Amino acid sequence: MAGEIIYGRRPVEEAERGRRRVLRVWKAPETPETKLVELCGSSDHQGIVAEVEPYPYVSGDDLLGVDDALVVVLDQIQDPRNLGAVCRSAEAAGAAGVVIPERRAAAVTAAACKASAGAVEHLSIARVRNISDWIAAAKDAGFWVWGADGNAQSAPWDLDLTGKTALVMGTEEKGMRTRVAESCDGLVAIPQRGRVDSLNVSAAASVLLFEALRQRS
Repeated sequence: MAGEIIYGRRPVEEAERGRRRVLRVWKAPETPETKLVELCGSSDHQGIVAEVEPYPYVSGDDLLGVDDALVVVLDQIQDPRNLGAVCRSAEAAGAAGVVIPERRAAAVTAAACKASAGAVEHLSIARVRNISDWIAAAKDAGFWVWGADGNAQSAPWDLDLTGKTALVMGTEEKGMRTRVAESCDGLVAIPQRGRVDSLNVSAAASVLLFEALRQRS
């Protein structure tokens, strides 16, 4: 089975402590800079590149039975760095996992791993065929599902984010798809007073995650 390449000090360190086996490591100065860049396709390698086993995605069903699970659902997030940043916050907040679509969305690549500072190695990430179908199954399993929408009337601290909770995030440009938004129990907006139109999806996810953590503490 072919391995995958990751790079950066924290991603490689966390992979060595995580669920997938590290197959080979290249380090500077033993390995020339040009070779490291060639291996990982980035100059942001921090002097270390590794080949690891393929990422061990979980089933969407695996997250449904977790008691009081806090899950982030990403609806067609394209940028692997945003995926990684969301995963970093989700792992730090103690979330049970992250759900992403199988198609038309960023996967756990080397760039996502780097942006997560290796958090993806310890977080359950499920790739599902259909986000709306997973939301329906989550509701049947006792989840309350809240979709992030800048036009919503409810703030995060107005909601009960304890118990089984799924937080659904859409893209910065278009937000959630209509069918996905309609699948949620309700919508939530983060109050803002500045002049920018919206928060980056990873920043918005962090606000929601840590409000949920505050309520659960």
